[in-house]
Amino acid sequence: MYCSKCGTQLPNDAAFCFKCGASLNQAATTNPNQPSGGHIGTVEVIAPSGATSLKCPSCGAPISPKFGEMIITCEYCGSSITLGNAGWANIQKQTMLPLKIPTTDQITSLVRSMMDRGLLNRHLQESSTLEEMTLSLVPYWLVAISARTSIVATDMVTEGATVATTAALFGVLAGGMGGGGRRGGFGSAPLLEGAMLGSMMNRGGGNRKAVQMNENYNFPIIALKALTTYQPRDYQFALEGRTLFDISQFPKGIKTLNGDISEDAAKYQAKTLVDQLQSQKAHAKYHMIQQISSEEDVSDAELLHVPIWFARYDHKGNKIILVVDGNSGNVVNSMGL
Repeated sequence: MYCSKCGTQLPNDAAFCFKCGASLNQAATTNPNQPSGGHIGTVEVIAPSGATSLKCPSCGAPISPKFGEMIITCEYCGSSITLGNAGWANIQKQTMLPLKIPTTDQITSLVRSMMDRGLLNRHLQESSTLEEMTLSLVPYWLVAISARTSIVATDMVTEGATVATTAALFGVLAGGMGGGGRRGGFGSAPLLEGAMLGSMMNRGGGNRKAVQMNENYNFPIIALKALTTYQPRDYQFALEGRTLFDISQFPKGIKTLNGDISEDAAKYQAKTLVDQLQSQKAHAKYHMIQQISSEEDVSDAELLHVPIWFARYDHKGNKIILVVDGNSGNVVNSMGL
């Protein structure tokens, strides 16, 4: 039990607070100004530097903010509490991206253009049934990673070299066939063909070479286990406009999701995904990779809260899901398209 006046923890059978002398009753653990059965309005708390725990401003009970929690509900009196900018900055670095696509009409128009893009997708949205269109503040761990990938690869044969090689090959064959009655004519053509083809391929870029591919990432890892299906694979948020988290900057009623994936787990996952991404980029750039190895240095991580639109459609029994960045309007992830 906690004293409603000073917040001191007391024995459950205490009649008076031994610190401030206040008389105790059943209201000692609740806010006397709170309506029966309801929650009071959100109270902003500023945490002192280095704080790891706070007291509820309504009943004095201890509050231990955890990563990802933007709005905390007091377990003792039910008050809703949010830390102000300075409070969150002191406890942990939490940032946000501003909402630039705030209305349903705006996101619907944007989604229509995405779904109808291309010849095969013409009028896809019009022939689909909207099942969900929701806006939420979603936490992402933003992990800073420096990746260095060493590659030993064979260059792709250039188009010009391929044409030259083919022309030379036909020339050798034609000459051989035309000189079939002469000694060393047709019978020697395969030897000449092999020698010339090998020579032309080397001149056309068939040599091995070692290259280094270096990239820096602010790699986003979704901080909520229930949403890991929508983990970005190769997406970078526009970070120029990010600021310290301030819930008052978002429309009232927007759902704020609390993270439940730890920073260490996010860093491990980010390192794995960056390694895979580097491999994909290397294979897309080089024709035949003989050796590849990557090293990743993981440094800081911050918890970035992003306004995310979730759009779900049904198209002839098939589900189409779009996860859209409410800051930039770009698609973070999609399924069914």
